[in-house]
Amino acid sequence: MLTRFLSVALVLSLVVVPLLAQKQATDGELTDQVRVRLANDPDVGGMNIAVDVHSGAVTLTGKVRNDKQRIKAEKVAKKVKGVTTVTNQLVVSPD
Repeated sequence: MLTRFLSVALVLSLVVVPLLAQKQATDGELTDQVRVRLANDPDVGGMNIAVDVHSGAVTLTGKVRNDKQRIKAEKVAKKVKGVTTVTNQLVVSPD
């Protein structure tokens, strides 16, 4: 009985402690991560996209050349760990 209890306690500590130890990324860190991912993406890199983050919520503004780039920028931002939502205010302008 004691062995079973200790085994369960050990397993729980191995699972719960790392989850509690994970730190939440700051808005500044998220801004940097989203900007880097956008810059490195072959479809949207080089576009003039502004990134604003507040409590994990990302807002993208600026201009892109087509709807494919607009959608891709949003997908890239959503994949960043810690991002809770993405508001896509990018404007399509072929210029």
